[in-house]
Amino acid sequence: MTKKEKILLKASIAFAVMFAVTPAVNAMHIMEGYLPAGYCIAWGVICVPFLAAGFISLKKRMKENRKSITLIAMAGAFIFVISSLKIPSVTGSCSHMTGTGLGAILFGPAAVSILGIIVLLFQAILLAHGGLTSLGANTFSMAIAGPLLSFGIYKLCMKCKVNKKVTVFLAACLGDLFTYCVTSIQLALAYPSESGGVAASAVKFLGVFAPTQIPLAVIEGILTVIIVMALESYAKPELKAIGFMKEAK
Repeated sequence: MTKKEKILLKASIAFAVMFAVTPAVNAMHIMEGYLPAGYCIAWGVICVPFLAAGFISLKKRMKENRKSITLIAMAGAFIFVISSLKIPSVTGSCSHMTGTGLGAILFGPAAVSILGIIVLLFQAILLAHGGLTSLGANTFSMAIAGPLLSFGIYKLCMKCKVNKKVTVFLAACLGDLFTYCVTSIQLALAYPSESGGVAASAVKFLGVFAPTQIPLAVIEGILTVIIVMALESYAKPELKAIGFMKEAK
């Protein structure tokens, strides 16, 4: 391991130790026991092919370049830390950033599905954030749907030659917001409104999250831009090894 790799690894560990310890609250991610059993099973089944693709993607990357494990670990630590920092929302729920945009930009959405489910498992077991029964639903919204949109926006903006900083910001910010859109739909499907059905219920849940989640998404976009800039300054060989620097130019 090179000196720069050691610095990156130590910095990510220190960041996690400093900020990852948070009080247990009933927050979104969807909390334990909130979804009916059938929905828990269905969302878990839907996640399986994405997780299989993610496992293959990570295995291939580490086989091609062992040095990429440092950046993979950093992306995972970023997801864990940033999604563990929660602020109160309304009706007793909480909002938080997701952190998955960075991993999607660096490694693609498939790899992030594995990083995301590992983070969600740790949070459910250690922080009472989310739950084991709702793991499938939370994995789909945060570790699959959000990263897919982030990756799509990043690729589209790069193809259109949008400024790179703006591209990274949009990918991270909109991926965060999309996660909560999907979560709202998941909750609406399980608990449709008696008067307006699924659509009315989804709008209601979106209204719960919007006041706090929109500013958080903007903050996540800015943080992701800062981290990418730092990596481009101090981890150029590693970024070139995974093909990011070549693509970003």
